[in-house]
Amino acid sequence: MTLTTKILLEPGKLTLADLRALYQGAPVLLHAASRARVDAAAQLIDTIARGTEAVYGINTGFGRLASTRIDPKDTALLQRNLVVSHAVGVGAPLGSDIVRLMMALKITNMCHGLSGARWLVVQMMADMLAKDILPVIPGQGSVGASGDLAPLAHLAAAMIGEGKVLVRGKMMPAAAGLAKAGLQPVVLGSKEGLALLNGTQVSTALALAGLFQAETLFSAALVTGALSTDAAKGSDTPFDPRIHAARGQRGQIDVAASLRSLLALSAIRESHRIGDDRVQDPYCLRCQPQVMGACLDAMRYAAGVLIIEANGVTDNPLVFADTCEVLSGGNFHAEPVGFVADHLALAIAEIGSLAERRIAMLTDHTISRLPPALTKNAGLNSGFMVAHVTAAALAAENKTRAVPTVTDSIPTSANQEDHVSMATHGARRLGDMAVNTGNIIAIELLAAARGIGFHAPLTSSPRLAKALALVAGRPALEENDVYLSPEIEFAAGLVAGGALGAAVGSETLPTLEDAR
Repeated sequence: MTLTTKILLEPGKLTLADLRALYQGAPVLLHAASRARVDAAAQLIDTIARGTEAVYGINTGFGRLASTRIDPKDTALLQRNLVVSHAVGVGAPLGSDIVRLMMALKITNMCHGLSGARWLVVQMMADMLAKDILPVIPGQGSVGASGDLAPLAHLAAAMIGEGKVLVRGKMMPAAAGLAKAGLQPVVLGSKEGLALLNGTQVSTALALAGLFQAETLFSAALVTGALSTDAAKGSDTPFDPRIHAARGQRGQIDVAASLRSLLALSAIRESHRIGDDRVQDPYCLRCQPQVMGACLDAMRYAAGVLIIEANGVTDNPLVFADTCEVLSGGNFHAEPVGFVADHLALAIAEIGSLAERRIAMLTDHTISRLPPALTKNAGLNSGFMVAHVTAAALAAENKTRAVPTVTDSIPTSANQEDHVSMATHGARRLGDMAVNTGNIIAIELLAAARGIGFHAPLTSSPRLAKALALVAGRPALEENDVYLSPEIEFAAGLVAGGALGAAVGSETLPTLEDAR
């Protein structure tokens, strides 16, 4: 699949690969067969709006004001007021990749035909994506229940010509941006504002982004972990398949298999297979399958939940046109996404924590048996001593960020919305945590490469040699101290861009889709 391939937004059918492609900017294709369902629900809403029965969000107020009846002539104004009053987000805007994915998820949600919005609302979002008109959405303000109200209100505001948008990357008032693209602002009908605001699309998009970043970090850390094993002349015995079959944990089994493949045919390993006086390696080497396998299992769990959430309906109330019913419920509550975000935060933190321990091991000559701080002239040179300090600082920061968020509920809306998920900021933190872990892995890449260099003319495995080639000739691998900051930045780019996994061969690494 290329990023020019359009992703069909068919409810219930989006795969993890589809979601990954949408996050990377793939264009969307509306599921035309959904239109009949969407139109039927919209017609029922129109009938209810003109009737006398009180139905939440159609002819009533919102939240604590749900018991307040709205005159039929004011139902359109009600929706506009809802949007502008709820567009109260603050903080740095969400990235364009997040906004695109969020909009695609909102379209998919509405294509179930349970939201009561007209097809023109769905079409408007698709047109905005096609013309690269993206709402400017502040990242803070959602508690992850009653939907991601504030950030989704900024999406709806842009659709009605309020707020700001990015037009091919240039910020301007929404009305001007829509006009520039030949689009007319939407005049919202009954329930359409509520349909746009209710839902978990922001928290889900942020969690998916965190998942995809964690996937890249996981693959890179398997490679650098294998490199560190060779640099310290560690043993591959702990990766023997019999050990992991005896326990039976799927992720652990897959990680051990990957490490065996990465280290296969290493001349460094063969050089000390016989006669090594060390009985066991430190946990940071020996327990990689157990720790990284648990991270993989957590990520696979997260992927399963997020695929369901992306394909589901998280609006309220839901419109069942076949039975002429509108049912109030709580699908907007993002607790499943909140739990997933907490799992991913733990996984990202642990991937970085284990990598930091390997850096510490490599720089400690009493354990690694490499030169102190990975430099021949220790004292005159400091080598990787303070690079490890940076890794420790980043690992410590991630530990504080990995504290669960779903347990930190604060009642809102005058206690009508008395338990919330906090999923949105729980998912938003994952991006910063991923950057931290990416920098830790980058430092390990450089440190392990330096350590392997001390074993010349012995070489690492053919697969790992391809990863080492990515940093060959870097000043950081010289014997005397160099300015390390740009070297770390370069290596971090390799990590974040997935270059390490690509170098060793993706078939060597476990995937989220695969449970081999």
